[in-house]
Amino acid sequence: MLERLIFRLQKNLDPPLMLFISTTLLIGLFTLYSASGRNITLVFNQFIYIGLGLILLWLTAQIHPKFYETLALPIYLLGLCLLLCVMFFGESSHGAKRWLSFGALKIQPSEIMRLTVPIAMAWYLSKREDKRHAIDYFIASFFFILPVILIINQPDLGTSLLITASGFYILFLAGLNWKFIAGGCIVLFSLTPIIWTHLHDYQKNRLLILLDPNQDPLGSGYHTIQSSIAMGSGGLIGKGWLHGTQSQLNFLPERTTDFIFAVFSEEFGVLGNLLLLSLFALIIGRSLLIASQAKNTFTRLLAANIGFTFSTYVFINIAMVSGIMPVVGVPLPLISFGGTSMTIILISFGILMSVHSHKELIGFS
Repeated sequence: MLERLIFRLQKNLDPPLMLFISTTLLIGLFTLYSASGRNITLVFNQFIYIGLGLILLWLTAQIHPKFYETLALPIYLLGLCLLLCVMFFGESSHGAKRWLSFGALKIQPSEIMRLTVPIAMAWYLSKREDKRHAIDYFIASFFFILPVILIINQPDLGTSLLITASGFYILFLAGLNWKFIAGGCIVLFSLTPIIWTHLHDYQKNRLLILLDPNQDPLGSGYHTIQSSIAMGSGGLIGKGWLHGTQSQLNFLPERTTDFIFAVFSEEFGVLGNLLLLSLFALIIGRSLLIASQAKNTFTRLLAANIGFTFSTYVFINIAMVSGIMPVVGVPLPLISFGGTSMTIILISFGILMSVHSHKELIGFS
């Protein structure tokens, strides 16, 4: 009886990927406990988010990828509607309007779009596979341009960058010609002065302070300076769990979310960083292996995008904390505190496992 229950629970799950994800989540809980100043309530809330995310991961892994293809456009349009609702009925916090409240439930639609945008783009481009022209890539690009415009106005530069990267990966994986990619980069570069004029003052300060954080050590440069001190003071083996001075003495801001990697670096040092980066690399490698084994264009585009996008989350956060990118508010996946973000990431891995477990049964075009 127990063996049958275990078999049902692990059905359609990918054991190597589950092992890598579970280990990373466990490390995240220990790091969060230290980063939060031993706040057991915060850790318990994160545990609940992880539990919910894992349940949704299991559920999404059981569903055939054909279901996601069928719902691609409806869920994308629903996400756009939620973003529009944020403009008119959204809840503001710290100068940003990003959330919708439904009683005790609070959701961030921009996080949902990180999942729905690639699904919709993969659906559209797979449908045009046999007759794909330049105009199809142009149309597909609007699947991410529209939500990015709405999200930038919230403002949320970090999520905008992630969705833009996700959209680019789909276009690239679908075979977009390098000439169009180069042309797009040239156009984007030429629009830099216009984009600069539309940035908020705090966003401009973050870009300017990147070159020299000491220009404003108690203002815009404070986050970068304190995270650099934390990472550098960890040395080879770190100061030990719960013994990081920057986090325990409250010098490090946003230490449970955007800058949690600095807490980890200070306490576990270079060796700990290598372990964590190895886990991330294993997750990304396994994701891309699953993508390479997908049997049709839709699942291949979607699976590869999940792997590439996850790697982008990791890169942007660590680069931001290390001071080689401006602070854009991107959490470290599977580690940082957060409900919607954690749930969406785990759901995406559930979809990835669905692609893997159903690859022998997939016969749709």
